[in-house]
Amino acid sequence: MNIVARVSDEIETPQVSMEIDPRLVPVLETVRRRNPAEPEFHEAVERVLRTIGPVIDKRPEYLEAKLVERICEPERQVIFRVPWIDDEGRVQVNRGYRVEFNGALGPFKGGLRFDPSVNSSIVKFLGFEQVFKNALTGLPLGGGKGGSDFDPKGRSENEIMRFCQSFMTELWRHIGEYTDVPAGDIGVGEREIGYLFGQYRRITNRYESGALTGKGLGWGGARVRREATGYGTAYFAQEMLRAKGSSICDRTVTVSGSGNVAIYAIEKVQQLGGTVIGCSDSGGYVHDPDGIDLPLLKQVKEVDRARLDRYVQERPGARHVAGGRVWELAAEVALPCATQNELDEEDARKLVENGALVVAEGANMPCTAGAIGTLRAGGVLFGPGKAANAGGVATSALEMQQNASRDSWTFDHTEARLVEIMRDIHHSCYEMAEQAGVPGDYIVGANNAGFVRVADAMLAFGVV
Repeated sequence: MNIVARVSDEIETPQVSMEIDPRLVPVLETVRRRNPAEPEFHEAVERVLRTIGPVIDKRPEYLEAKLVERICEPERQVIFRVPWIDDEGRVQVNRGYRVEFNGALGPFKGGLRFDPSVNSSIVKFLGFEQVFKNALTGLPLGGGKGGSDFDPKGRSENEIMRFCQSFMTELWRHIGEYTDVPAGDIGVGEREIGYLFGQYRRITNRYESGALTGKGLGWGGARVRREATGYGTAYFAQEMLRAKGSSICDRTVTVSGSGNVAIYAIEKVQQLGGTVIGCSDSGGYVHDPDGIDLPLLKQVKEVDRARLDRYVQERPGARHVAGGRVWELAAEVALPCATQNELDEEDARKLVENGALVVAEGANMPCTAGAIGTLRAGGVLFGPGKAANAGGVATSALEMQQNASRDSWTFDHTEARLVEIMRDIHHSCYEMAEQAGVPGDYIVGANNAGFVRVADAMLAFGVV
């Protein structure tokens, strides 16, 4: 196959002005005034408002109906106390959150995050992004998010169970398969979903499988759910390259993180013929020029739950760089899959200098605004998280479909649906960017495509 040496040499990507439309400035000012000291939420809103000018020009009825203002204001926010007892018999108190941001397209859908960093700003930023991400899937899903500042690290199984039961003792009254369907996120995996679902069933006296997703396969879960976000990110990067006549096959790839999303992004990249030469954790990164040994990585991170420096002890030829950043490595594709704001402007400059072709976000908003500007100026194709990492919520929706029909699909069937959804998301973003006059600008494409789907539904419902 004729592989394009450098995508940006082949096709120049026009860029929309990132200056906010003057008609939308008052909206941003209102968001900042109503939500003081919430910088992550402010940034998420500003990024969208800076890019939806093209669709606002074509659809003035959106402004007349105050749809931008309404989309930026959550439908409902719940903050609650979560008291629980630790193994020493001491009472602990955490704070719980659920933001039901927009339900125009379907029941609110979005994960629960258990991490000390969780606060109102983080939850609202994630919920706002989730609205557009869910819209892009084309599935009947609204957007929401939730979680707690509880830290499961270092806690015993019984402590985690008691916390989850206390958390659900309040949350249950706000969720349900036709209302709000939480899933997992950072700090919330199959174990935590099990404890949460058990308490939900205990309180409601209903085996309502569709009330939560991310469940175990033996009690209503879907195949591919664990792999879906990482797989979807790799598929989206593949589609970005394919649109330019290229492929991820034979490309060098770096991935940040070594958790669930990163591991399965690595797995799918390898299946597509790419070579992942580096991944990271909070202690540094591993460089393996022959390609990451995936079984070894899974053993270290999923079974032993060890740091990445353990990997190099078993892998001759690999090196561990303590405190380093994986973006120092020269690679053609970069997949940030760890956490928000992990890839800054200096990292982006290194990626451009090292000849990166594509950056696709596997995490939620992992690239800072400065990094995105540097990447776009350097001709790097950029896939925003609301499009590139939508595979996770898409497969959650497939889990909901299976629960509703009391069915269970094979791995191959579910993955085939995931591939189809990710291709449709890419097509929607690509086509909308073309219509906006900025072909190849996936930020504009994703924000405008997601916005239109939500806004049209809200118009149909009237002022509610």
